[in-house]
Amino acid sequence: MAQQTAVEPTQYVLTLSCPDKQGIVHAVSSYLFMTGCNIIDSQQFGDRHGGTSRPVGAPPGLPQPSAGGTPMAGGAGGPLFFMRVHFSAERPVTVESLRASFAAIGASFGMEWAIHPAEAKMRVVLMVSRFGHCLNDLLFRTSIGALPVEIAAVVSNHTDFEELTASYGVPFVHIPVTAETKPAAERRLLELVDEQDVDLVVLARYMQVLSDDLCKALSGRMINIHHSFLPSFKGAKPYHQAHARGVKLIGATAHYVTADLDEGPIIEQEVARVQHDVTPDQLVALGRDVESQTLARAVKWHSEHRVLINGSRTVVFA
Repeated sequence: MAQQTAVEPTQYVLTLSCPDKQGIVHAVSSYLFMTGCNIIDSQQFGDRHGGTSRPVGAPPGLPQPSAGGTPMAGGAGGPLFFMRVHFSAERPVTVESLRASFAAIGASFGMEWAIHPAEAKMRVVLMVSRFGHCLNDLLFRTSIGALPVEIAAVVSNHTDFEELTASYGVPFVHIPVTAETKPAAERRLLELVDEQDVDLVVLARYMQVLSDDLCKALSGRMINIHHSFLPSFKGAKPYHQAHARGVKLIGATAHYVTADLDEGPIIEQEVARVQHDVTPDQLVALGRDVESQTLARAVKWHSEHRVLINGSRTVVFA
């Protein structure tokens, strides 16, 4: 008799946010038990200050609030509850059937929720201008399996990194941008996102100010990285400005993009100490490392459905 090979249970991730009240954890765990699922890991957070919320990357058909989130049922300002559950299905089931059967529970608690296959890789577009350290870092991490994403394309307003991108076998799309062509360039980007079924756009040092319309169209699906000197050292050569002022700490911030320039919900930040003998060029190199590490963590956490937007803040189940 042929030996049967054991089939590993399919794994999923459930994320949710809703007004905080008794019975949420019980309802979720009971649902998973009744559907033959086993909880692998569960994280939760109750925000007693309340606010607004939305899960990032909800599947089509689920509510998609605006960039700042929408007031939850029960009124804005009340306590909110956030939860991420990683679970396995011990018997055959589809993500569609899970979503359909969970919908009643979601409605009863006024939840914003999403269920995703844990092994599904997000499709990502990376955008870059003329600083390539974050781009190269993300391409390398993806190539060795350190990031659970699939890079659909690299988009740039210059051609500096076309050869680098090609070396990783990733399509390169050159979309030049001028003041006159910016609307058309943004339309082309949205067409690419739609054509390639892209889940996330990452601004890996893409040095263009985006329109409000584009920010709204990609709300909760676009991450940016910048140095953490803002608003102190704006404009060109911020690290040189910081060196001239003798800063002792430098840092980087990864955040969701909103119409408020560089003020979207923060996902991750990192800092590094600076000694008095560091040169401007060494400061720039240190800044590149901090920016690359910070952005990589933000992309990883988003792609693993660990980030839930809570108004102007985030809940990160890292």
